[in-house]
Amino acid sequence: MRNSDSSGPFCHSDFVTDSSFVIRHSSFRGEASFTVIELLVVIAIIIILAGLILSTVGYVQKKGARSRAEAEIAAMSAALESYKADNGIYPSTPNTISLTAMAAVDNGSVSGSYASATLDLYTLLTGDTTHDGTSAATKSYMTFKPQMLGRQSRSVPISSSNKITSISDPFGNSYGYSTSKNPDVNPNASSAAGFNPTYDLWTAADASPSPNQTQWIKNW
Repeated sequence: MRNSDSSGPFCHSDFVTDSSFVIRHSSFRGEASFTVIELLVVIAIIIILAGLILSTVGYVQKKGARSRAEAEIAAMSAALESYKADNGIYPSTPNTISLTAMAAVDNGSVSGSYASATLDLYTLLTGDTTHDGTSAATKSYMTFKPQMLGRQSRSVPISSSNKITSISDPFGNSYGYSTSKNPDVNPNASSAAGFNPTYDLWTAADASPSPNQTQWIKNW
């Protein structure tokens, strides 16, 4: 004779089965939560590593730009010496005399005191009086690569409608060039601000626009 407890619509084994199901379901939810935590940890690690990689890339690019600026200043200095050997003085104009390295940085590659002085320097070193990259009207002492020349649109080649505006550094700004302390070209050189009695040639690099020269690349 069967027990009355097992004769109804729900037997003991049914309850056991349901309890097992509940336990398995709870276990599944715990495993799922652990997986989400692991995923969050992995994402955090990826973000940290990405930040480290980007900072390293930025450092390498900055170091490369500074090395290139040093090489460009050396190349221009050699051209300046060749010009001096032929002409008796270093390239100089009213713009290069009025600009000093002690003044507030005004190194826009299209306009400003830096751009005006280096455009004059470009003209005297290349003989390109039209600033459109055409053949030199006088002797050329240096050939400038396109990336060294500022212009209204850097993505468009130099032309009569997109003329050269400055000698540009690797940071996208204009170099600085001054002959304010040179007594051969400036009668007031003794009282002028500056560093070298020949010429000052520099870039403010990626430093903030101020006379703070700790990050500058310069010939003094």
